[in-house]
Amino acid sequence: MPREQYDAIVVGSGPNGLAAAIALARSGLGVLVVEAAATVGGGTRTMELTAPGFHHDVCATAHPLGVASPYFQTLALEDVGVEWLHSAAPLAHVLGDGRAVMLERSIAATAAGLDRDGAAYRALFEPFVERWDELVPMLLGPARVPSAPVLMARFGLEALRSLRMLARRFHGFDAPALLAGIAAHAMVPLESFGTAAFALVLGGAAHASGWPVARGGSQAIADALVTRLREAGGEIHLGQRVTRLDELPKARAYVLDVTPRQVVAMAGDRLPPGYRHALGGFRYGPGVFKMDWALSGPVPWRDPQCARAATVHLAGTLDDISDAENVMHAGSMPERPYVLFAQAAVADPSRAPAGMHTAWAYCHVPHGSTVDASAAIEAQLERAAPGFRDLVLARASKTALDMQRYNENYIGGDINGGVSDLRQLFTRPLARLDPYSTPAPDVFLCSSSTPPGGGVHGMCGYWAARSVLKRVFGLPAPPLATPRLRR
Repeated sequence: MPREQYDAIVVGSGPNGLAAAIALARSGLGVLVVEAAATVGGGTRTMELTAPGFHHDVCATAHPLGVASPYFQTLALEDVGVEWLHSAAPLAHVLGDGRAVMLERSIAATAAGLDRDGAAYRALFEPFVERWDELVPMLLGPARVPSAPVLMARFGLEALRSLRMLARRFHGFDAPALLAGIAAHAMVPLESFGTAAFALVLGGAAHASGWPVARGGSQAIADALVTRLREAGGEIHLGQRVTRLDELPKARAYVLDVTPRQVVAMAGDRLPPGYRHALGGFRYGPGVFKMDWALSGPVPWRDPQCARAATVHLAGTLDDISDAENVMHAGSMPERPYVLFAQAAVADPSRAPAGMHTAWAYCHVPHGSTVDASAAIEAQLERAAPGFRDLVLARASKTALDMQRYNENYIGGDINGGVSDLRQLFTRPLARLDPYSTPAPDVFLCSSSTPPGGGVHGMCGYWAARSVLKRVFGLPAPPLATPRLRR
């Protein structure tokens, strides 16, 4: 049972909550993590969702920002169970005719597949990938004076554009389609300013350090973080859903790996009315409908190149993606949605019985939707991989509201912790010099509703811990590592 008092209590055991807890515990503090579920992990849980022996990631599978995270690299997760596995190519993007455009680890190899747009692609990515170790800490941190201002300014000039604007530098269809599929991870219309940033960050990460999966499933990341926390003396208490901070033991700081809606409910009168009202205006984004499959064999792709990538975008051209996303943002379901497909067993055969495969996919749906998009997703798969349905041994699905029931941070099925448009991306959850603190001196926020936003990287947790250490305990934060490129 937990003690009566701690220095800091973290609510939520997603990668950000665990990262915050580790940073606090390594600074010599008594730390307790409280989790509502029976297991730790949040978006990094792995479960047998379809059939025995088939291990599925409930949310995140590929981790381009996890392997590049300056904080995770200080933790040496590879020494406590995380083995990063890379597919031959990070990503395949499937056009309407079934042909794949490949995002390769090498910029030159990717450019070679883009015909007349190869030179423009190289000119776009090479300046950033060559200095990725300098760029990543600036991208995965709160807004502050950059350590390399010229580099950051050059990146910002490109990143602040809409994906549509960025695509104008290309003449063909393939490069814009490839980048649009990556930018669509933002779940924001591609005409919106700032959507180019997602294509540049995730595309650059693919070239600099890859889009790896963790052997055995993403749960390995959470388990490694737990090991590091316990080594530092931290404690974990599972199966307790926190509705009010008053339910918890006494602590000098409460660090919440939850979204603004839960912060208001948990902290209550500890927060002034004006701040609670402002948090009430925090905007949540579209949801996802997710499917998982146990397959009797590899996916029969129309274009065999797709078998080289653990992540596949079933998306079509830039116009196809844009039209589908705009229909969804207007509150309806497109006939052919943008589908993100993961076939982790391509890189990690341990996730399924010998010769068999696991796979999952999601499409974007309106916020809070109860729509069943199974037929639309499998129709997209059949177009790209005729005979896919014949391989299905078992399937499972979750609507957007099912996703929220699984994880209360996924408000309305929003897995990004809030809208990631230009207006809210840099002012999460509110425009404050220290976005992790609140007007209550003992209440802090460390979820993906704070900078730098969604993704399995732990950086929201690290920066929140830094704020707690400075404001409450007068201690310095553990230093970050200089990211190491993983070739």
